[in-house]
Amino acid sequence: MADGNDGTRLELGRFGAWTLLTTRALPFGLVIHGVRGDREAPVDWLHDVLLLPEHRERLFALVDEAGLVVCRDVAAAHPSYEDVRGRSSRGRLSQGEYYHHDGCSGPTKPRVVEIRCPHQEVQRRIATAVAPFPATVYAMLRCAPTSVLALPEIAELAAKLRTDGVLPQDEWDLAQGRVIRAIRRELDAESARAYLRDVDAAAAAHREAWSMGESRLIANANAGTTMQHRRAYLEPHTGGTPQGHLVKRWPAEVL
Repeated sequence: MADGNDGTRLELGRFGAWTLLTTRALPFGLVIHGVRGDREAPVDWLHDVLLLPEHRERLFALVDEAGLVVCRDVAAAHPSYEDVRGRSSRGRLSQGEYYHHDGCSGPTKPRVVEIRCPHQEVQRRIATAVAPFPATVYAMLRCAPTSVLALPEIAELAAKLRTDGVLPQDEWDLAQGRVIRAIRRELDAESARAYLRDVDAAAAAHREAWSMGESRLIANANAGTTMQHRRAYLEPHTGGTPQGHLVKRWPAEVL
């Protein structure tokens, strides 16, 4: 049991010999700052405690419930991590800048996505926004500019959302795809990035600055809390500034 930063007691139980040192993330989720036990904690407590075979299902269940679990300042360098692919330019957004699930182009989506900022010399100044799904879809419709809302295929969806307050589950992906395609056609790159910052706010996204050695485990596809994420420029993208890199993996599938 631990105190959240909002005063809430967090009932997390033990991971073998270890107790988790936790606070609540804002606006949602959980932060794990380390582990405490009767002996000195391992420096890579993510792998040597939380992701041991006998513990990992409990960790994934915690991610399922919280939506986002942030592990701070972990010295982890596992061979299963891969560089995050995709780059943006000043003149055009990459697909990674729009809210998405990992694995959305394939037949199945991974249960959990882990994105990590390794210890490195250059700070990561580009944020990663994480927000609940389908709140992301609703925010994209509600924040859409007039030129996009005037398009018949978007106007129909926006009217249904205003009338019913929700969209049927089988229309969520369709609606999101339509809005993304419309934004790419109708807005220049920096206008689209400004629009997506409005979407972040409307969807109550987590988009804290990255710290070295931080891993974020995101509930990507499950029966409980499901999130989406995106690469988020919080300032105009002018280019020419060195950026720390990120790595990622699908731990439930690769470990």
